[in-house]
Amino acid sequence: MEIKSGIEIHQQLDTNKLFCNCPSILRSDEPKLKVKRKLHAVAGESGEIDAAAKYEVLKDREFIYHAYDTTCLVELDEEPPHLINKEALKIAMQIALLLNCEILPIAQIMRKTVVNGSNTSGFQRTVLIAKDGHIDTQHGRVRIEGINLEEDAARPANSNIDSDEIEGTNFKLDRLGIPLVEIGTAPDIKTPQQAKEVALLLGDVLRSCKVKRGIGTIRQDVNISIAGHPRVEIKGFQDVKMFIPVIENEIKRQTENIKLDSLRSEVRNAKEDGTSEFLRPMPGAARMYPETDLPLLRISREMIDAAKKDLPKLRSEIRGELKQSGLSDEMIKLIGDGNKFEEFKALLNIINDPNFIAKILLLIPKEIASHENIKNIDEILTIDIIESIIQSIVEKKIEMSDVKHVMEEIAKGKSFEDAIKIQKVDLSEIEGEIAKIVKEKPGLSIGGYMGLVMSKFKGKVSGKDATDIINKLIKK
Repeated sequence: MEIKSGIEIHQQLDTNKLFCNCPSILRSDEPKLKVKRKLHAVAGESGEIDAAAKYEVLKDREFIYHAYDTTCLVELDEEPPHLINKEALKIAMQIALLLNCEILPIAQIMRKTVVNGSNTSGFQRTVLIAKDGHIDTQHGRVRIEGINLEEDAARPANSNIDSDEIEGTNFKLDRLGIPLVEIGTAPDIKTPQQAKEVALLLGDVLRSCKVKRGIGTIRQDVNISIAGHPRVEIKGFQDVKMFIPVIENEIKRQTENIKLDSLRSEVRNAKEDGTSEFLRPMPGAARMYPETDLPLLRISREMIDAAKKDLPKLRSEIRGELKQSGLSDEMIKLIGDGNKFEEFKALLNIINDPNFIAKILLLIPKEIASHENIKNIDEILTIDIIESIIQSIVEKKIEMSDVKHVMEEIAKGKSFEDAIKIQKVDLSEIEGEIAKIVKEKPGLSIGGYMGLVMSKFKGKVSGKDATDIINKLIKK
């Protein structure tokens, strides 16, 4: 059945917060203080109180907010907001440009009434910065109606998992104010399959820019209706694989509603089994009104030109470049998932061996982290350390076969200078030891013997020398 559908995607940006200078860091420790608040719904610009706000007020809840040493008075709603974060604005503009949007030269920051406890002020600040864009899918063009820059909500205090839908009364203020880009498409999506394709295309654009990665950093909603049924918003999509089953189930539900003459506009939550459940009535225009503590947002031609100058490449373009360099699809995926393209290009300028670069950049650190149970391996084996190791290979201070040993030594606490001091042994002295290994473990592959030899001698023999000795012994 053909549907009428649009997608809203909310993506956290990787900057400090939107209306203050606090870091966008999620906390798992005990709060510095707790503050109690009760929120009240107020009339919006239309003079009416929003239906969704009325619904929340009827619950008559008191909220407790957990504040940290990374929380300021803006987040506690005890100080006016600062001017909008310029870095976040630039990233949002770049996303708009990649989606073929028109950036607005003057915009009004608005307040959106939110009284479910997820904001200390009772509203969320949001500003429309671009409109009238588009993306092209296999099933036709889908228009981008608008791109908003807004502040993220507080999150439930009873879980360390970044969550979207909120029903509790305790909230952490660590997430409140993290910049979000909201992308809203027109209702041009006609099938569940096209909805999934749109989500993937938008995700590709977002991940090409400076955005946060990980669970909870992106949240996706779908608006959907069939002929004769009012629009329904479904929230809570964390995995694009759920788009098709959830939308197909919603089509069935709306079809039954029409038969039963049970029609209503509402917001629902997507469940893991592909069904959905009622959350609240559909909000309307009555919840929006102007932010009076901030001036109009003016975006100059110079700001747009600066955003264009640093416009990132789409991940699809990057994948093409990596393919041309000779990397396998698996390595390309690893570099893309690890967001290591810039590092890869920089290291490739030192030594023109794409597969070796991918291995030293991604595979070896991951293997060491797993074997040594090191959680912060990227903070130990930094790009500077990796660059220095590769430079040592170029200068013939170490060989490629020594790299893993050197990285293991650094991960265990040695300095770079000490780690690259590989103590080589006389080959004639160790040939007998290798011969014992071959005799004790007959029938292994060369790779199997190599693993045993390199483990035993811990970098004291090069991979090439060990291979030569093993080959000679096997052929005897």
